[in-house]
Amino acid sequence: MQTYILRRLLFSIPVIVLTSVLVFGLLHTVPGDVIIAKLADQGTVKKADIDQLKHQYGLDKSLPEQYAIWAGRILRADLGHSIYTGRSIGASLQEAFPVTIELTLLAMIVGIALGVPLGIVAAAFRGSALDYVGRVIAILGLSAPNFWIASMALTYLSIWFGWIPPLQYRRLFNDPLANIEQLLLPALIIGYGLAATIMRMTRSTLLEVLREDYVRTARAKGISGRAVIGRHALKNAFLPVVTIIGGQLAVLLGGAIVIETIFALPGLGRLALEGLTFRDYPLVQAIVMVFTIIVIGANLLVDLSYSWLDPRIRYA
Repeated sequence: MQTYILRRLLFSIPVIVLTSVLVFGLLHTVPGDVIIAKLADQGTVKKADIDQLKHQYGLDKSLPEQYAIWAGRILRADLGHSIYTGRSIGASLQEAFPVTIELTLLAMIVGIALGVPLGIVAAAFRGSALDYVGRVIAILGLSAPNFWIASMALTYLSIWFGWIPPLQYRRLFNDPLANIEQLLLPALIIGYGLAATIMRMTRSTLLEVLREDYVRTARAKGISGRAVIGRHALKNAFLPVVTIIGGQLAVLLGGAIVIETIFALPGLGRLALEGLTFRDYPLVQAIVMVFTIIVIGANLLVDLSYSWLDPRIRYA
């Protein structure tokens, strides 16, 4: 097991490096200039000032040189400063990271709590009204973009109930009730899409397992349908579901960018969008690297969970 974990971590290094190269290159092809945006906010845009700031931030060097300097700082755990605001990127990430992680975890809890039971019920009562209702709910969740659901929810909640989300973010440990009130609706919206994916995967894999010989043998012995599903079928059907849950983490983080902006949540997604708006290269690069490490770590945990779900799996 330890050898497997070490090998996976070593294999993650090329992924992180390749991601950093791609993000660095793509960001520098986006139209716009952070230096001009920064000077425009100050009221004057002079060529001498532009040249001075570009030299100050190393933007007058070639792209390979800029990447080498940035990568060297990352290896020293120095994320640098935002070009647009001048603020420490590490401090910005430290404030925004808990918001995104809390939102993502809540959305994942919502997705699992809704998707798994719906999938089990749909498989257990295949062809019934419950099955069709569950499939319709899943199709709607897969079809409707979360930004559209968020816009509709805010519009009709404000019209019908006069409710709008709190504009001032409250942290969990400072005001738990206000924090949950602000994050619950965004988590439900993001989690709904995840629930739809989990529901369909749970239903399809459980139906396959229920056709296996050992399940028919268990039923022939007189074991009740609930016990057959709970004790024999569900655990074996969960391997693809766990894989989907781990893979959907990247989707959840991507969805947080839009949802955090709509609900005015000061998380990594909103911070990344602001960085993209002003072409703030160091800030966006740092956020993408954080997302990359989170996704790689989640995939490793998913792989390790396989041996618990199926004892036949061994890691060399």
